[in-house]
Amino acid sequence: MSSQQHYQRIAQAITYIQQNFQQQPQLDEVAAHIHLSPAHFQRLFTEWVGTSPKKFLQYTSIEYAKQILKQEQGSVFDATFATGLSSTSRLHDLFLQIEGMTPAEYKNGGAALTIFYQFAETLFGEVLVASTSKGICALTFVENPTEALQHLKAQFPKAMFIAQSDSLQQSALALFQTDHNQLAKIKLHLKGTAFQLKVWQSLLKIPMGQLTTYGELAKSIDHPKAARAVGTAIGSNPIAFLIPCHRVIQATGALGGYEWGQVRKTAMIAWEGVHSHAAI
Repeated sequence: MSSQQHYQRIAQAITYIQQNFQQQPQLDEVAAHIHLSPAHFQRLFTEWVGTSPKKFLQYTSIEYAKQILKQEQGSVFDATFATGLSSTSRLHDLFLQIEGMTPAEYKNGGAALTIFYQFAETLFGEVLVASTSKGICALTFVENPTEALQHLKAQFPKAMFIAQSDSLQQSALALFQTDHNQLAKIKLHLKGTAFQLKVWQSLLKIPMGQLTTYGELAKSIDHPKAARAVGTAIGSNPIAFLIPCHRVIQATGALGGYEWGQVRKTAMIAWEGVHSHAAI
C-alpha cells in the first residue's frame, strides 16, 4: 500500500472518529470502517498521527466537553452525556490526564487555582515564571511584560494571580546559572495532550551541550514517521529552557525555528556547549 493510500485510510479514520466520538467507538469498529485489521490500523494510525486511536478519541472527546463546559448552563453531567462517556468519573480522569485539572477547575477558568508569578532577568533575557502548588506551570521569555502576563491570565481567566516569588520559581531560575542536570529536582505542572507530554518528557533526556533532530526525537518516542507532529508539540512547549526544546535542530544542521527567537536559541546552544565542555 502506497503512502498516499495510507494517508487516505488515516484521513477516513480521523473523520469517522470525529463524527462518531459520542458513541465512543472501539478500535475494532474504526478499523473495520477503513477495512484494516485492528493491529494494522493501530500501528498505521500511531505512525501517521503521532498518538494512538484511543488517545485521539479521548482528546476529541475532551475538546467537545470543553465546549459544553464553557456554556453558562453546561454541567459536568451534561459534558459527560454529550461526549458519550460512561460516567462523570471517566470525564474527570480524562481531564486530569490531558488538561492537568478537573472538569470543574476548567469550567471555573482555574477559579480554584492560585498562580504565583514574577518577572526575572536571566542570561538570555527577561522571563515570566509562574507556579501553582503543583509546580512550575509557565516560563516564557518576555518582550512585552504586559502582553506576557495577559497571555498567561487568558489561560486561566478566573484563577487568582499573585505577584510573588516562591521556592519553586527560585529553583527554576537557578538553572540558568547552575548544572542543568538538577532539573530532576524541579516540579513541573504541565498541561497538554498525551503526545505533547511524551515529547516534552523526551526533551528532558537530551543532555546539556548536545543536540538532536526532529526525526531522531520522533524515533526516541517510537513514532519515527511523526517528525512533523513532534515539531508541533515542541512549538507548544510552555516551559522555556527547563524543557530544552532549543536543543532540537533540523536534519540539515539548520537551527530551525524557536518560539522565543532564533538568536536566543543560538546563544543558548553556544552557552551550553561551552559550559558542558568546561565541566568535563
